[in-house]
Amino acid sequence: MASDVWPIFTPAGDSAVLVQFGDSIDPRINARVHRLAAGIARAGWAGFGEPVPAYTSLLVNYDPLALDYREAAQKIESLLPKIEDGRVETGARLVEIPVVYGGEEGPDLDDVADAHGLSAGEVIRLHGEAEYLVYMIGFTPGFPYLGGLDERIATPRRASPRTLVPAGAVGIAGQQTGIYPLASPGGWQIIGRTPLSLFDPGREPPSLLAPGDRVRFVPVERAP
Repeated sequence: MASDVWPIFTPAGDSAVLVQFGDSIDPRINARVHRLAAGIARAGWAGFGEPVPAYTSLLVNYDPLALDYREAAQKIESLLPKIEDGRVETGARLVEIPVVYGGEEGPDLDDVADAHGLSAGEVIRLHGEAEYLVYMIGFTPGFPYLGGLDERIATPRRASPRTLVPAGAVGIAGQQTGIYPLASPGGWQIIGRTPLSLFDPGREPPSLLAPGDRVRFVPVERAP
């Protein structure tokens, strides 16, 4: 199944197929990943688990007692014409996230502003004007990796990570922004915090955001 032309199929252990669509972070590549994930989910094939999307690839788990790698890869490959001509809808949504910027909720806001010769208000404006793509969910349950950050506020991670970042913290790391669903250690530049729950195991689905969704941040004075 492997080829010098994308997509490339490779086995991942004895119970998964890795489908690679490219080798660079690109929204067009990521869109193909999400369309294939949606197509597999809707196909409802026996022996297949939930697809796991990443920036440029899709990991498709299957039951090796029900089918082998070649059978699984052939089924997945049969969906490629549909995802290329746009016949598969992903069900992606636009989700607005309220954020309290600065102060105790965003202790790194001023540092980010100073690093770029901007005011805190300009950082807030630039962060809130963009529409972000949820490339993937990872790190901790429900953590969205969001692409589309304005280059004027792209900022490296902190030199010294914090031992505890609160749930709901909104941060910047390089050319990405993200939201901490759970309290955890972390090194992202924290510029604000949302009162929304990003992950709740008692909710269906437990994650507020899904790969392929779009996000807009809405500045608020205080948590509603």
